[in-house]
Amino acid sequence: MAEGPTINTIAERAGVSIASVSRVLNGLPTRQETVRKVLAAAEELGYVRNAVARSLKSRRTNQVAFAMADIGNPVYLAMVRQIQPVLKAAGYRLVLHSTDAIVADEIDVLHSLGERYVDGLIMSPLRVTDEHLKTIATARAPVVIIGSVPDGTRVDNVRADSRTGVRLAIDHLHGLGRRRIGFLNGPLDTVPGAARAAAYREALKERGLPYDEGIVEVGDFYRAEGARAARALLDRAAGVDALMCANDLIALGALDVLRAAGLRVPEDVAVVGMDDTDLAAASWPSLTSVSLGSAERGKAAAELLLDRLNDMDREPRLVTVPPVLVVRASTAGEGAERRPVSAGQALSAGGEASTPRAGSPSRTTGPGPDRESTGEAAVTAVPVQAAPQPKGGTP
Repeated sequence: MAEGPTINTIAERAGVSIASVSRVLNGLPTRQETVRKVLAAAEELGYVRNAVARSLKSRRTNQVAFAMADIGNPVYLAMVRQIQPVLKAAGYRLVLHSTDAIVADEIDVLHSLGERYVDGLIMSPLRVTDEHLKTIATARAPVVIIGSVPDGTRVDNVRADSRTGVRLAIDHLHGLGRRRIGFLNGPLDTVPGAARAAAYREALKERGLPYDEGIVEVGDFYRAEGARAARALLDRAAGVDALMCANDLIALGALDVLRAAGLRVPEDVAVVGMDDTDLAAASWPSLTSVSLGSAERGKAAAELLLDRLNDMDREPRLVTVPPVLVVRASTAGEGAERRPVSAGQALSAGGEASTPRAGSPSRTTGPGPDRESTGEAAVTAVPVQAAPQPKGGTP
């Protein structure tokens, strides 16, 4: 039986090197003229790529998986938009998993790394359990976690600083004269829910405001749940003049309820979300929101994974992306115009916050370089230090 075409025969037909043929067939960056010649020669010779055979020989699949809680959440879409081009430039395809934040599904994804269907995994779990940590420690392929894990966990990790983000939001609302600031949160058994609940208490205390359980409502990180939570809070609590929401979807649900109740935003109730998704700028009124750098976190995670694939023995690294407060109409009002103020300036001025013109949002950043003009976060990477920490960590 005659042997089919090989990269040697393709190289000979195309008039290029074997290495050039290999790069083209594996999707690696190559001159367009070389790509044209190789593909034309491969087609003439009837060459069919055999990805399975190639992966068995090299023990590489040229695929990376991204496991997230909800593929419809704009936060994860922003991450994907950054992860995919970084991986593609390095010759990798991206495989997506939506786990619905079910721990068992996330553990299954981690276990499946032993089947070698991907070369590495980026995962963003809402809950971090002992089983997660145990499975990550024994994973058969590199793993990068977007989100918080206990300090000292031996895994590449990208975190947001949501505690500082909540503080920025409360400082902003306090600077606008709001004193009865309600809080709509997600589940407290999740890492972000627990962290944002603690940060809300801390921020109120820093501003000398009392904590009132009656103006706190816990639900889930969805728009419908945000509406339910806002309705429940407003039905039982009078005089609430602001709502701090644990994410943008919750905030959008709250805006729906406030409009239906005939309450003006921000005149009667100011609203702040978290994540600064595309929906925040497109909502009515446009939503003031704390950006936690979803795009930056996605890009950093992809880069960490590629670094790990190139050097399996290097020390794990922790990347922290600082928050940015983006002020829009839901707190500043339509047509309001004041100068942008950095986080340091806001604190030294007693919390006086910026209120820019709607549609031209200002950005107030946490500790680190001020990026008002671009909104880019300063990303800091440090080696992971082994130190015991309560499960769940601190975002």
